[in-house]
Amino acid sequence: MSIENMDELINHLKSQGFVFQGSEIYGGLANSWDYGPLGVEIKSKLKSLWWKYFVKKNEFNVGLDSSIILNDNVWKSSGHIGNFNDPLIDCKNCKARYRADKLIEENLPNIVISGCTLEQLKAIILENKINCPKCGKLDYTDIRKFELMFKTYQGVIADDSSVVHLRPETAQGIFINFKNVQRTTRKKIPFGIGQMGKSFRNEITPGNFIFRTREFEQMELEFFFNPNDSKDWFEYWLNKVIIFLNEEINLDSKKYHIRHHEREELSHYSKKTVDIEFDFPFGRGELWGISHRGDFDLKAHQNGSKQNLMYLDTDTNEKYLPNVIEPSVGVERLLLAIFSQSYVEELLDDGTKRIVFKLPKKLAPYQIAIIPLQKQQNDKAYELFNELLTDFDAVYDITGNIGKRYRRQDAIGTLYCITIDFDSEADKKVTVRERDTMQQERILISELKNYLEQKLK
Repeated sequence: MSIENMDELINHLKSQGFVFQGSEIYGGLANSWDYGPLGVEIKSKLKSLWWKYFVKKNEFNVGLDSSIILNDNVWKSSGHIGNFNDPLIDCKNCKARYRADKLIEENLPNIVISGCTLEQLKAIILENKINCPKCGKLDYTDIRKFELMFKTYQGVIADDSSVVHLRPETAQGIFINFKNVQRTTRKKIPFGIGQMGKSFRNEITPGNFIFRTREFEQMELEFFFNPNDSKDWFEYWLNKVIIFLNEEINLDSKKYHIRHHEREELSHYSKKTVDIEFDFPFGRGELWGISHRGDFDLKAHQNGSKQNLMYLDTDTNEKYLPNVIEPSVGVERLLLAIFSQSYVEELLDDGTKRIVFKLPKKLAPYQIAIIPLQKQQNDKAYELFNELLTDFDAVYDITGNIGKRYRRQDAIGTLYCITIDFDSEADKKVTVRERDTMQQERILISELKNYLEQKLK
């Protein structure tokens, strides 16, 4: 049985050391999450897989790590300052706060609200009697704009002249470095620049655990190409994303859906956008976005900076501003999809319940657990653990009876448990137990490394 509600999943992730409430000993901080020993392992592996697939092993792409705090003129040119805001509405009765557009979308999924004024949005809410989800009243404030960028101060004096903003996306750091990267790598169009890093958005209604947070990590690629190129680069990168989901992280294709944006939905910079949405325990939500940004960003920064960002094709002497395809995904959303898909409760033949975290092979925090059956085997087991630690992600587990240790390793997603028992000294074998099937095999210790390498391919 798969996970049906978020509370079960959150409790499991907390109890097993994947995700903790931020600042918990001080009462917590809303929408703040810390990644524990197991969470940081799977997060690191996920980012490494993305980087290897989209950057390191891709013939077109190179990497970048740009600053979190940028010159505020970057955000003025990109349109974030002045335009990057949400329509905020409050219930006068219970003081609950909502994004007006989301309130409408959740209650009237077929209505198109792109381009509506704040007054029109409120009229839609009132005319369709969209009552407050919390208290049921239809008594709202006027809608006002809510700035999504976090402000801070740079320098010793906190005044208007020292205001800067934390980046709300990693993409702009790529666009302003386009010429630097192209010049130093001598890359020819088409090529891409990939980046992973923290972004910050002062969301009105964060929630659903790590799905929507104010501090999050993005994995973004900006792929630059000639606007006259006959190749359909949008479909190319959409297919690349689907292959990554299916083959690299083994996401269940029945749980995600490809949704093409209607013309009315498109962002001001977008020529075409596709969202890959996932069926989370709380409902369907956006997982990964692929957008055709045209030359909007490079043109904006060329105008704002007064710098020439045109690309010169040395073969044809053609000059142009490249168009851009952007596949963008949040690390936390991808993790949540993996977590919710992997959590399974099984009723065993003896009537007991087994919780097993069926994480993909490439993402499990531990590939193997070394388990001595009794204290007498501790020295031999620890020796084996140190030998295997060189080649595998391993944990040494000596606490509790063998049944409890198996259950503990199942619950954190460990792929194989290797038990050293009373017969191991005589037959030079160990028992290898597989996580998902619970099947066991006796394997010669001398053949164990090769056996595991084949299983973990």
